[in-house]
Formats: sequence, C-alpha cells, structure tokens
Amino acid sequence: MNMFGIDTHKLGQQFLYNPQEPLIFNSGFFLFLFTAFLAIYILLHKTHRPKLLFVIFFSLYFYYKSSGIYFLLLISTTVMDYTLARILANTTIPWKRSGVLAISLVANLGLLGYFKYTNFLHEIFSNLAEIEYKPFDIFLPVGISFFTFQSLSYTIDVYRKKIEPAPHLLDYAFFVSFFPVLVAGPIVRAADFLPQISKPTFVSREMLGRGVFLICTGLFKKAVISNYISLNFVDRIFDAPTLYTGLENLFGVYGYALQIYCDFSGYSDMAIGFALLLGFRFNLNFDSPYQSKNITEFWRRWHMSLSSWLRDYLYISLGGNRKGKIRTYINLFLTMLLGGLWHGAAFRFILWGALHGAALGVHKFMMSFKWPAIHNAFLKHSSQVFSILLTFHFVCFCWIFFRAQDMETAWQVINQVTTHFSPGVFFSFIAGYKAVLLLMLIGYILHFIPAPVEQRAEAWVTNLSLAGKFVVIFITILIVIQTKSAGIQPFIYFQF
Repeated sequence: MNMFGIDTHKLGQQFLYNPQEPLIFNSGFFLFLFTAFLAIYILLHKTHRPKLLFVIFFSLYFYYKSSGIYFLLLISTTVMDYTLARILANTTIPWKRSGVLAISLVANLGLLGYFKYTNFLHEIFSNLAEIEYKPFDIFLPVGISFFTFQSLSYTIDVYRKKIEPAPHLLDYAFFVSFFPVLVAGPIVRAADFLPQISKPTFVSREMLGRGVFLICTGLFKKAVISNYISLNFVDRIFDAPTLYTGLENLFGVYGYALQIYCDFSGYSDMAIGFALLLGFRFNLNFDSPYQSKNITEFWRRWHMSLSSWLRDYLYISLGGNRKGKIRTYINLFLTMLLGGLWHGAAFRFILWGALHGAALGVHKFMMSFKWPAIHNAFLKHSSQVFSILLTFHFVCFCWIFFRAQDMETAWQVINQVTTHFSPGVFFSFIAGYKAVLLLMLIGYILHFIPAPVEQRAEAWVTNLSLAGKFVVIFITILIVIQTKSAGIQPFIYFQF
C-alpha cells in the first residue's frame, strides 16, 4: 500500500526482525526509534514502575530486532536467576545454597555452551571419529555471552552475600535487559546498577554533555574509522593474504588492531552515552589500551568490564595468587585460555587466549625481580616508548589469530610478513590506499592523544548550549553519511 508517497508495507517491515539487518546504534532506524523512545521516557521519568515497564518492553523489542524469537531466552534467564537469587537469600543451609548456585551455573553456562560450542565439539568428535562433519543448524543469539555473564554474576554475588537480591522482578528485568548494554556490553555489575534503578531519574548538565560527547565519538569511531578501513582494506587482506605483500599484510594487521578497538570501544562509548542520557552512570570500558607499557596494563585498559569479570569470578575462584607462584601462573593461563574460548568456539581463539595467558605469566614472573631504576630522563622515556611498542606489536600478533577465518589464513599472514615483505612497494601502497591510511593515521593519533586533551574536548561539548549540542550531533551524522557503506556493518562483538 502506498500512502502519501510512503510504502507502508516496506515501512512495516522495518519494525520486524530481519537477520540481515540487526538493530544497531549507528543505523538511521535506531536513531528514529531512540528519538521516539526518549520522548516517551521524558514523560515517564518521574514515575517508577511505568518507567521500568516501558524501558523493559523497549529493551525486549530491541533484542527481538537483533535476534528474533530468541528474546524469549532473555526472559527465561531473567525469571530463573531472579527466582534463584531470592531462594539463595532466604536459605542458610550451606549445601542447599551451593545446590541453588549450581543450578544457576549449569543453566547459564549450559545455555551458552549449547548455542556457542555444540558445533565446535561436534566438529572435534567428527575429526576424531574420522566421519564427515555436518554442522547442526544452531542460531547464535546476539550478545548471549554478555547477558548470561551479567546475570550469572548477580547470582554469584548474592551467594557470596556481597549484595541483596533485587526487591522486585521488574528491577531485575530492567538490570538484565537494559538495551544500551544488552548485546555487546559493557558487562554491568548488579552492585553498581541496581541501586541506581530505585533512585529518581536525574540527568545533570555534566551527564548530558558527557553523553553527547561519548555518543558522537563512539559513532565516529565505529561508523567512520572502523567500517571504512574494514571494508576498503582489512577485509581484503584477510580474505586473501597471499595476494598481497608482507608490507600490505603488516598494515592490514595494524588496520585490524585499530578496527576492533574503534568498533568495540565505539559501541561501549555509545552504550555509556545513551545510558547517561537516561540518567544512569556506567564505568569506563576502554582506556586507550594501546598506550599500555606491558600486557598486564593492557588488560587493565582493554574491555575492562570483561577482564574484571574474569578476575573476580574465574581467576579468584580458581585460587588467584593465594596458592603459591606456580599455581598463580597456572590460574592466569587458564583464565585467559577460557577467556579466549569465551570469544569464540575455535582453536584460534583458544590460541589467542593462551598467548595472552602466557604473556601475563611471563610479565608477572619478570616483575618478581627487583630491576634497577632508570634515572636518566632520556633513557627512561626511551624505555617507556620501547615497552609500548613491544606490547602493541605483541597484541597485534595475537590479533592475527583473532581475525583470521582459520588457522591456515593466520599462518599465511605471518608467512607473508616474515618472508615476502617487499618494502619496495611502500610508495605505491601509500598512493593506492591514501584514504584508508589517512583514517588509520587519524585513528591512531586520536587514540594516543593525552587524556587531558580529551577531557578538555568533553568539557567543551558539555559547556555548549542545547542548540550547540544538536549541531555537534548533526555534524557527526553528516560525516557518518558521507562515509557510509551500502550494507549494514554489525559490531564485531555481536558474535560473542
């Protein structure tokens, strides 16, 4: 039907789930939905239950637009863990409490295991049994790792008596389903979020300014830098490494390091920004990780909500550093090994985690020695620069296994860089990829600018009038439109 020049059927299809077009922050349809959502939210913000119900229903719709009927999984996880936490809070007998927690662990990890690892285990079994591998038709719901980890941390914290259970199912449903952080994090702790839910909604001038700043910078990172260098360079290199020289492969790895940072930190920035506009504060998830001087510092700066989750619920549960040095190294290695497996059901992700686990162990071992202090300013600065470059290149080396579609492709990239470098193509390479290399340069410069400069930029946006903030948003959207690709580019971490 065509009404007033509008195809109403096509318009209606926009509101239905389309597996080829998941609802993402940098789509025009999301901005349209969020504008309508915000108008109603402003009317309800002084209420409590109506506001919670409205946000919960919008969040479930948001997840439906990402994963279809699998939004029912989110509902079942919410009801189950809310109920189990209430039972835990009202039970004092140790073995009963352990049994209730075990149900939550088995249910959540079982859910994750079925959707993410069934085909992986099936492939291993098929190879061992020397039979043809035919993968099962299992759909991987978007962001299932994030909301299961978030819900699981809640029941563990109630079991450890670190928090009281949510007072009402709506409060807990709001916490688990809150759409800004639902599908790709950051992983929010109940101890940080639940107390905010019961407070009156209030958005200060500082929160509004920071929210607009984070949304615009996140949108620029994702939709301009990450998408452009991915489609026009990185994907081409990793699709066929042997067609390109080692120099091009090396820059492809540098490009991917920037792409995944801009993609994931861009999503986190937007998620935190949208939450601020709704009156909720979340912790920083990325803190210029490529400025790290060692691998331990890198994991304090990269995906901070996941690394702290792995530390608190896996590393410490394994014994942490309480059982001697050897056991500490083993626990670090196992934590990162499982962290790699969390990212994907493939041996290349396990290898990626193992490399990081081994590096963390080596760094911890090296720090157990007393090294002489460097007093010369030049030598001290030079050693810091060398440490940053060494850490960055180790992380880049590991990214090869993370990005490559299989182990063979990863080894092809490494082989091209080490045996077919061909430095003579440097100037023709620059001439052929001017726009890509310019964006990469801009991306890395923005990443390495000192924190005070970024804080001043944020303060400038905060001090703008409301009209000025709209102008900043409008200019950002115009820049995004100018570089927009024809197809939807989902966030990398949606698959996790």
